[in-house]
Amino acid sequence: MLRKFKVLLEYNEEEGGYTVTVPALPGCITEGDTVEEALENAREAITGFLEALRIQGKQLPEKEPQLLFGEVEVHDSPSP
Repeated sequence: MLRKFKVLLEYNEEEGGYTVTVPALPGCITEGDTVEEALENAREAITGFLEALRIQGKQLPEKEPQLLFGEVEVHDSPSP
């Protein structure tokens, strides 16, 4: 069965490349030097993660979590 998973890619400014997390699969994390490599590595990581769940007899996620993105402003130092 073909399944789709949302992934989050975060650029690493210090080292370059992208870190990828899969919100529906907590703990499923990978990386890649380019977006394309990161996405391909995500496919492999998700496949392995799902296989590990099957082997452990754990249930596969039924649906994707609802993701909301927002922005907040904070002071980077406490006010005196």
